[in-house]
Amino acid sequence: MESYPEEYYEFFISFNEGDYYTCHDLLEEMWLTDKSNLFLKGLLQMSVALYHYSYGNIKGARLMFEAGYEYLKDYAPVFWDLNVSEVLEYIKRCQSILPKRMDTVPFEQVKSLPPLPVLYLYLE
Repeated sequence: MESYPEEYYEFFISFNEGDYYTCHDLLEEMWLTDKSNLFLKGLLQMSVALYHYSYGNIKGARLMFEAGYEYLKDYAPVFWDLNVSEVLEYIKRCQSILPKRMDTVPFEQVKSLPPLPVLYLYLE
């Protein structure tokens, strides 16, 4: 197995714990050192989408899922030992669940949003 930046491994832990804000920080730190790495940018956008949805910003989630998908699609099926095809399927499932006719909900109503599926990431 190849060796990757420590932040990449930490990203997996944070993602699997549902700590998408920390995922953003970890991925951004790596991406800022190599802005040509669109794989990291795609994972970053997906994490931001999940974070947006968690506080009711549906429009932001929608836009970030779309961007994440576009960045990641060229890295399928596997890149950096991650099953990117599985991640792309996850993004599509999430997009299909997002409410179509609303952009935001008040924070007090976030729990009324349909739950998104759970994805556990791991290195292959």
